[in-house]
Amino acid sequence: MTQIAIRLATVDDAAHVAPLFDAYRQFYEQPADAAGALAFVQARLARGESVILLAEDAASADAVGFCQLYPSFCSVIAAPIYVLYDLFVAPPARKSGAGRALLRQAEAHARAGGFARMDLTTARTNLPAQALYESLGWERDEVFLTYNRPLAG
Repeated sequence: MTQIAIRLATVDDAAHVAPLFDAYRQFYEQPADAAGALAFVQARLARGESVILLAEDAASADAVGFCQLYPSFCSVIAAPIYVLYDLFVAPPARKSGAGRALLRQAEAHARAGGFARMDLTTARTNLPAQALYESLGWERDEVFLTYNRPLAG
């Protein structure tokens, strides 16, 4: 069984995270854009706008997955929260425990930072991800609906 190591990514890791980020976007039906993925990841890390956890094969140090957290606030509970916006494991590394390890490390990182909650959304059709989240104690929101309003042309 593959051993997975999880660590915080730095700007120097952007080139390792970007191909995974690009594959994640393609999973959600966006066109491939390697240069755009690299620029986006570099900017988030350089500006400290997100936290990226990187999953690596412990034997080879190959990047196999990532999780991206954006700091935010919840006005209702008057506390800081993280939005877990991106979670992706490369297809060959699925079932290795990488996704579970990323989620556990994200929770530990959030707790250590004093964050009160983590929120995430996923596609209604992404049943494997939903099963993983629920197995780790995440609760599906049955009260609120999510809406989006595109602003770009």
